[in-house]
Amino acid sequence: MHKVFITYHHDNDQHYKESLLQLNEQYRIFVDESVDTGDISDDLDDQTIRRIIRDNYLRDSTVIILLVGTETRHRKHVDWELFSSMIDGSVNKKSGVLVVNLPSTGSNLCTTGHGPSEQARVYPEIPSWITVDTRAEYERRYPYMPERIIDNLLTHKAFISVVPWAKATNPNNLRFLINATFEDRGKCTYDLHRRMRRKNSS
Repeated sequence: MHKVFITYHHDNDQHYKESLLQLNEQYRIFVDESVDTGDISDDLDDQTIRRIIRDNYLRDSTVIILLVGTETRHRKHVDWELFSSMIDGSVNKKSGVLVVNLPSTGSNLCTTGHGPSEQARVYPEIPSWITVDTRAEYERRYPYMPERIIDNLLTHKAFISVVPWAKATNPNNLRFLINATFEDRGKCTYDLHRRMRRKNSS
């Protein structure tokens, strides 16, 4: 089993994380490495924040699961955890990223980051696929998605899958997606040009 860190909006979406952990307890899909990060001073510089999160909190996780609700993209700690997971650190290496759209987003759309095997395995009901190449289209499809994720979906080099909650909570799908994310993490080339979010917004 792979070591997974779950990032999400604690106030709004805690029950979804708990549901995922209950599913994991029943089916033994992954090793949960999630922790509550506590407060990290906003006065620290970006590199220090990144190092603290990566080395002290993300520890040796190899896959980060982002749970996307309606306010997730505005949370600074979510952005810090995503950014930190995408960097090869001195203690821990970059992780693969799996994105799960929660029911609150109203989205049943998907993006497959791991090729035809994912399409056939997770979405056998979809007969044909399109490639999205513009930020406007990604923002239309995923209006609550963090900007950092859209940056990386646009590169087509980050191997990030976006999956609706109903698909992610099928244990066979979740096991496949975590494994594919783990296997592809080494070849991910992440777009890290965006500075880390310094405050929450609404």
